[in-house]
Amino acid sequence: MLQLLGIFIVLGTVFGGFVLSGGQLGVIWQPMEVFIIAGAGLGALVLGNPKHILSELWLQLRNVMSQTKQTVEFQRQLLLLMYELLLTASGGLKALDAHVEKPKDSPLFQRYPLVLADAKLLHFIVDNFRLMAMGKISSHELEGVLDQELETIQEELLQPAKSLGKIAEAMPGFGILAAVLGIVMAMSYVADGATAGEIAVKVGAAMVGTFIGIFLCYGVLDPLCNFMKQRVMEHIAAMECVKVVLVAHVAGKPPLLSIDAGRRLVPLNIKPSFAALETWITDMTARETGGARA
Repeated sequence: MLQLLGIFIVLGTVFGGFVLSGGQLGVIWQPMEVFIIAGAGLGALVLGNPKHILSELWLQLRNVMSQTKQTVEFQRQLLLLMYELLLTASGGLKALDAHVEKPKDSPLFQRYPLVLADAKLLHFIVDNFRLMAMGKISSHELEGVLDQELETIQEELLQPAKSLGKIAEAMPGFGILAAVLGIVMAMSYVADGATAGEIAVKVGAAMVGTFIGIFLCYGVLDPLCNFMKQRVMEHIAAMECVKVVLVAHVAGKPPLLSIDAGRRLVPLNIKPSFAALETWITDMTARETGGARA
């Protein structure tokens, strides 16, 4: 995975360069410096954020090393699910009740497990189909409501990365804090009559704290925050696709054109062509027709 490769490159170049310059890795290993810096960062993170932000942060961190769900197959399932929902809604939005009320029990949703496994996206889809079923709403009104909802969702999902980014910015400061404490300890050794060599070792150990703080900021936490933001934007892109499909449907566009409007918002690296979309829909229709005849 690219994340593991990135970690290897950072560790290899920083610590490998240190060793090649004649340094000894044992000098850098200062457990108490790491304890002070990491503990201060964790405490500040807990102090500055409510429980739900910390829970979402933990969830996003767990997903960092996992492969992205935003693949061509995911987009295929999302677009076909929306197409089937629009076809069902053409017989009246009330026909969707059996599906949107309990999507996990719906045979329609069960045909698209990748979408079903994305809890936030699934909630966004069923919640807005319920909104349309509750009463008549114009396309402009629906678009305004969905824009506000997406803005709120994006802000909430980006908050963990922002909070972690604040801690990343504070890491050099925590490193200086650990270094100052180390210098205080070194001065106490001076008072006790330690030799110059012993004092130099203690001062060097204190300086490692500054290095650790800077390394954690720019080599670990800052790239991690950036990656978390990109994952969030992938989720938002999927919801934007759903929004455009719903707005086009409410505006009176036929299902295929509504789905194509959503397809145009898919990220370029996984964006299917219109011909591919038509092929997916044709294959799905053929399977359902064949199954019905059988």
